[in-house]
Amino acid sequence: MNDIFEATIQAVEEAIINAMASAETKEGINGNKVYALPHNKLIEIMKKYNRIK
Repeated sequence: MNDIFEATIQAVEEAIINAMASAETKEGINGNKVYALPHNKLIEIMKKYNRIK
């Protein structure tokens, strides 16, 4: 069962990273904005926490 949980964790982590990398700045109702995270900053953060080499 642990292998299934580990695979699920890895798949969810990959999906989150993909979502952060492909996000775009959006403007919604009443001028509310959600800003995309710059790719260089994302890579810097992932390296800091040993998520990539």
